[in-house]
Amino acid sequence: SAFKRALDDILDIVDKTAKPVNSSDYNEMLNIVKTTVGTKYMSRWGNLICDLAIKSTQTVAIGVAASDNTEDEKYSVGGRAEIDIKRYIRVEKIPGGEVEQSTVLSGLLLNKDVVHPKMKREMKNPRIVLLDCPLEYKKGESQTNIEIQNEADWNRILQIEEEQIQQLCSRIIEFKPNLVITEKGVSDLAAHFLMKAGISAIRRIRKTDNNRIARATGATIVNRVEDLRENDIGTGCGTFKIEKIGDEYFTYLVDCESPKACSIVLRGPSKDILQEMDRNLQDAMAVARNVMLYPKLCPGGGATEMAASVGLKERGKTVEGMQKWPYLALAEALEVIPRTLIQNCGGNAIKVLTDLRAHHAQGHTTYGVEGDQGIVIDMKDYGVWEPHAVKIQTFKTAIESACLLLRVDDIVSGVSSKQKHPQGEQQEAQPQMMGA
Repeated sequence: SAFKRALDDILDIVDKTAKPVNSSDYNEMLNIVKTTVGTKYMSRWGNLICDLAIKSTQTVAIGVAASDNTEDEKYSVGGRAEIDIKRYIRVEKIPGGEVEQSTVLSGLLLNKDVVHPKMKREMKNPRIVLLDCPLEYKKGESQTNIEIQNEADWNRILQIEEEQIQQLCSRIIEFKPNLVITEKGVSDLAAHFLMKAGISAIRRIRKTDNNRIARATGATIVNRVEDLRENDIGTGCGTFKIEKIGDEYFTYLVDCESPKACSIVLRGPSKDILQEMDRNLQDAMAVARNVMLYPKLCPGGGATEMAASVGLKERGKTVEGMQKWPYLALAEALEVIPRTLIQNCGGNAIKVLTDLRAHHAQGHTTYGVEGDQGIVIDMKDYGVWEPHAVKIQTFKTAIESACLLLRVDDIVSGVSSKQKHPQGEQQEAQPQMMGA
């Protein structure tokens, strides 16, 4: 219970040291995300990766102060903010080109081409139909055998197949769409009918891509062509075009009105560099998301841990009996972070820690360790900040894990059976067993 009380006190101290941040201010967000990328490979391209991370995260943000969109209510989960960077941001890695060509699209990019070569490859404000069913004739559920006596019957069977496909296509054509996208196959005949009607078709796209298109264009994914309605058609896309990059064709659905999903195009000389760019980008997006959901920042460089440590020592003096010891033990343990930072850059740990402790005792809670020279510096001026949500989660996890280990102490102490029974006892036990 003392640990739990200490945790509450730590959270209280962290809240006091944290400063609020305006997540809709681009420059403030840029400074925060820069801290993440600063030591990584992508830092040599300046603000490029930070820019991609902030723009994409703000695009998919729903119900956050940064976006004042009325459409947010349509997608929000129970009225709370949601930023799903895993599901709604697609990172497309295309080898070739320069790193500076990387960009965030106001829509989506698919590695697909149209089904028929004569179909349109570019159009403005397309009406889009999204399907989750094949545009092919319906095969029997189980193995079907047909015995035919007349040649006319064989022709009739083929005709029925054609009629079935024509029926599907005419149902789609009724709604005058410009683009049909399906997760399943499109037969040659269906492609022919759609092409005649001036409709472009794209087939066999991923389920996740279909969900993103639905979110970006305002369309609804339809499972049966018969169930298609006018309000299922997506009209939110500004431009549909297909471009060839390298040897492959890519479909762009861009200039969307208010896309709640987007694609990030990463360009680079090789696949290894693209993988590294992707990893750095994921870190940057995670930080941007955390700050948008919980717009508070804590000072970095071990300042928050030191503030918590000094605060716990002060509060530990007011606690009586056995409960004061966990307070003091935690206060000492939290000093590990600034001490490690000092040791990493070859500083004098005892001298710098004492100096840092003195600053915090005077109430300078933003003072921390500078990572290059190992000196005490004000993090407010130095510009190293960490998301409040991450800090709090770290403290909670650490203390709850410690409580868990203390509860099951007899299991964790890994004393083997050999140590419990000295060698002599085991040897005595063996003849008895053999006799038995």
